[in-house]
Amino acid sequence: QVQLVESGGGLVQAGGSLRLSCAASGRTFSTHVMGWFRQAPGKEREFVAAIRWSSSVTYVADSVKGRFTISRDKAKNTVYLQMNSLKPEDTAVYHCAGGTGWASYDYWGQGTQVTVSS
Repeated sequence: QVQLVESGGGLVQAGGSLRLSCAASGRTFSTHVMGWFRQAPGKEREFVAAIRWSSSVTYVADSVKGRFTISRDKAKNTVYLQMNSLKPEDTAVYHCAGGTGWASYDYWGQGTQVTVSS
């Protein structure tokens, strides 16, 4: 099993920044890719960004490209999502996920709320 714990959410004004963290523990060697997803009230879950542990190759959704950056610290088993130029439409619960491939996630965190006020 892999445990994922997110932190760093909060309330921020439009144009502001937040950095989310996702700390992984347990059988982390079974996860090759880490991703961030978000879900706003009444909407489906949306892919935000993903990173491969070994190579640091990243994929970022078009909706956040140029504003959000995903990174990882292998020594700390932690993945980050730096969010800049936040917009009210970025308001959502952000979940961290771990899996074996870009579209295959087996482990999920509880989520952290991000609220962007206008």
